[in-house]
Amino acid sequence: MLKKLNAAMDYIEAHLEEDFRLEEVAAGVGISDLSFRQLFYALTGMTLQEYVKNRRLSEASGALLRGCSVTDTAYRYGYQSVDGFTRAFRRWSGLLPSEAARTRQGRTFQRLNFIVTVQGGDTMEYRIVEKPAFRFAGVSRRVPMQFEGVNEAIVRLAESITPGQREELRRLRDTAPEEIVNVSWDSDSGFREERGELTHMIGVLTSQTDIGAGLDSKEMPALLWAVFPCEGAFPAVMQDTMARIYSQWLVTADYELADSLSFSFTRMDAAVPGQAYSEIWVPVREKRC
Repeated sequence: MLKKLNAAMDYIEAHLEEDFRLEEVAAGVGISDLSFRQLFYALTGMTLQEYVKNRRLSEASGALLRGCSVTDTAYRYGYQSVDGFTRAFRRWSGLLPSEAARTRQGRTFQRLNFIVTVQGGDTMEYRIVEKPAFRFAGVSRRVPMQFEGVNEAIVRLAESITPGQREELRRLRDTAPEEIVNVSWDSDSGFREERGELTHMIGVLTSQTDIGAGLDSKEMPALLWAVFPCEGAFPAVMQDTMARIYSQWLVTADYELADSLSFSFTRMDAAVPGQAYSEIWVPVREKRC
């Protein structure tokens, strides 16, 4: 995995002057674009979008110090206008591009290299589950990508589910885990926007093909799943568990991510506000030699 991650960083470096898409980077790692975003955030604490933006601005800073014009530098590193580049560069460095060139003041943001580090004896509870093909069925909507805190757009999506849709979900729910689940896919994969969106579904797992009107569905192949239970303050404990899956468990496990969708479910504790039991289901395959 580390070798593939560093190859992905090499790819980004080679294409900083081009308008590439996330699928191209994730393809080299062998996982979905959303899984790659989550993996990158868990390992670095920044979004992949932030990383690419910072690397481009760092290279632009160097170009300005070498005497390149502001206009040439702006278009070279993917900005659609000089004004847009000027605003971004000033937010990043505190200087206008012309000031940086005139005063010979630069700022750098170095490329990432992933290495193995050994830390304390933490353990993670998990189980491996083999599941036949099934479908997700539920209500879906485009929402902003967010890896920390409560995503208010997802809260509004949950509140929008009608009584009729809830009844249909109860009818369809016949595949373990027989819970209301959250699953996301189809994330924005360009790097021009400050924030991206993805499709998020609240729904159930089903073996049925007769999906009622007003619900969306997503087919899933037969897969192995690594299932991680967690309990505590919601959503902090679940998000911390997700980060540990990517930054700790995958480094040493006999499994690697499969190119498919993760999902989760949460049961809130009625007796203790803010506490919950959750499970994160991650698609995996045995590591290849």
